[in-house]
Amino acid sequence: MQHLVAVRALAELCGGSVQGAEVGSRELVFRPGRVAAKQVPVQIGTAASITLIAQCLIPAVLLTHGTTRIAFSGGATDTAFAPPFDYVREVFLWFLRRVGVVVNTSVAKRGYYPRGGSEVEVEIAAARPRPTVATERGRLREIRILSSAASVLRPRKVAERQIEGAVSVLGSLPIAPKTNIEYASSHSAGSAMCIVAEFEKTIVGASALGARGKMAEKVGSEAAGNFLAEFNSTGCLDRHMADQILPYMALAPTASRVTVTEVTEHCRTNMWVIEKFVEGRFEVEEQMIEWKPSRAG
Repeated sequence: MQHLVAVRALAELCGGSVQGAEVGSRELVFRPGRVAAKQVPVQIGTAASITLIAQCLIPAVLLTHGTTRIAFSGGATDTAFAPPFDYVREVFLWFLRRVGVVVNTSVAKRGYYPRGGSEVEVEIAAARPRPTVATERGRLREIRILSSAASVLRPRKVAERQIEGAVSVLGSLPIAPKTNIEYASSHSAGSAMCIVAEFEKTIVGASALGARGKMAEKVGSEAAGNFLAEFNSTGCLDRHMADQILPYMALAPTASRVTVTEVTEHCRTNMWVIEKFVEGRFEVEEQMIEWKPSRAG
């Protein structure tokens, strides 16, 4: 559903037209108009992912002038098959700042499956992404564990138990992690955990989601296992950020180069699609991804 909402929101954002934007459609025709900085309300009647929709809209407004504000009403901040909100805030937006793109977010209400009901604002300042080189992590500065849950789960100490489950798996780390617990207003019971390691020159993260019948400790241990797989690698970008940084590498005026913990098939597909729209090519050698524009500038 988030794909459909994203297409419709993008058409609204650029004053474009779209045909076939409906559930079950086998063909989509999108005719873009002129993108301009504006305020755009996005109404979502399901638990579709706000983070995925936002990631579709951000690149479209970067080359405008001014600031675009998107007000999401409905949808989910934390849902399956999408980056949880804390991952976006801690990792994705960190990398955008690194390439000169400033995106601010505010959350009045979190949303979980099945009812969604989020209230989120995203503010995007126009900017041309800078090229980036991320091939060395540098010194480890901090490890953060962020555990969130719907306020209705506070009596069961779900957020605290998620941290307990994570700590039981993390074992001995180079530095003691800092923890943050958040209980948020929400229409549905739900929870999420994000663990990040911030280095001098990069940041890597991993996450896990709560679900009906899934013990809070299991959420924590799952997040910790995912985190250790990223942390123990040498890549500067985790496997999910490797995928999400690609459009910004392609929009930069000159070449970019990053090392990643894993080049997934989803990542390779994203490269293939980007090359159909932007003049240039991606080159992959083991854990290194490089973007080479056809013409610099």
